[in-house]
Amino acid sequence: MRDVTIALDLAADPVELTAALVDVPSVSGNETALADAVEHALRTQAPHLEVVRSGNAVLARTNLGRGSRVVLAGHLDTVPINHNLPLRRTGSGDDLVLHGCGTVDMKGGDAVMLHLAATATEPRHDLTFVFYDCEEVEAERNGLGRVERELPEWLRGDLAVVCEPSNAAVEAGCQGTMRVEVRTDGRRAHTARGWMGVNAIHGASEVLRRLAEYEPRKVEIDGCLYREGLQAVRISGGVAGNVVPDECVVAVNHRFAPDRSPAEAEAHLREVFSGFDVTVTDMAAGAMPGLAHPVAGQFVAAAGGTPVAKLGWTDVARFAALGLPAVNFGPGDPSLAHTREENVRASDIRRCAEVLSRFVNS
Repeated sequence: MRDVTIALDLAADPVELTAALVDVPSVSGNETALADAVEHALRTQAPHLEVVRSGNAVLARTNLGRGSRVVLAGHLDTVPINHNLPLRRTGSGDDLVLHGCGTVDMKGGDAVMLHLAATATEPRHDLTFVFYDCEEVEAERNGLGRVERELPEWLRGDLAVVCEPSNAAVEAGCQGTMRVEVRTDGRRAHTARGWMGVNAIHGASEVLRRLAEYEPRKVEIDGCLYREGLQAVRISGGVAGNVVPDECVVAVNHRFAPDRSPAEAEAHLREVFSGFDVTVTDMAAGAMPGLAHPVAGQFVAAAGGTPVAKLGWTDVARFAALGLPAVNFGPGDPSLAHTREENVRASDIRRCAEVLSRFVNS
């Protein structure tokens, strides 16, 4: 075990634990100090857990022989700091708010997980905790993917709870995402003799018309309403200010409900843009909510309220691909993630800690 100088009190109020985590910078690729502190705290304060290290991911689990296992996952990294460290507090008591990089995405969720790991010594489900690195960068660096490749047995269970921010409500499954490039071709000419060329950018007007008139689906699954979307996110074309462009590329992002596979989503986009050259540049499958699973139902009952669809893609999709029903449940407003104004309410952190404790202990 590494020598560490950062002390984390896992039995403390999860709000104070969040503050301690936030004040340890952990931009993607630089999580070592925080991973060291998390590993040291788990090994010294949670002797009932088996703990292993994989790069800058720290994994811990109970081995009590329970009839079911719940996997809780959270990433340790943040986006680059944007003049929003060290931590700042406003308000007090029930109105206390923590401000700073990582407060909402997702050190509040990490704190809830760490507190549960230390205090739930006799849970009714076996528990696995996965604190991983490099979630905020390209997928091939994602520490959860490395764990899946190298330690797949650590991701087996009956339910996965990803503690990404969800306003302390259950967000079930997630949308799939696909990026495509739609190309139009033309013929170059000098703009002084434009009639001798074919303007590829002008030719993209039909692509834009189809996008403007597109009516996205709304799909209800397990009582959760998923809203699809199709948006142009970038247009590029032209080589000089006096040349008729011979190529234009419209980059399009499609968010699709989890009842569609990536292959079905691709076929749909090729139909939408029939007659144009379409190239898929990125894709990720969504995750079905899976709320009919008994353990998932127990979690929803513990959380109360009505589950809602996750409008976005998260690592719940990785668990769904492994056959686990998966939900997002964590403190904070996801719309504040990656912003300079990132903040999380103390009441959200405490609610998530109470729900998870009730779920695993009752």
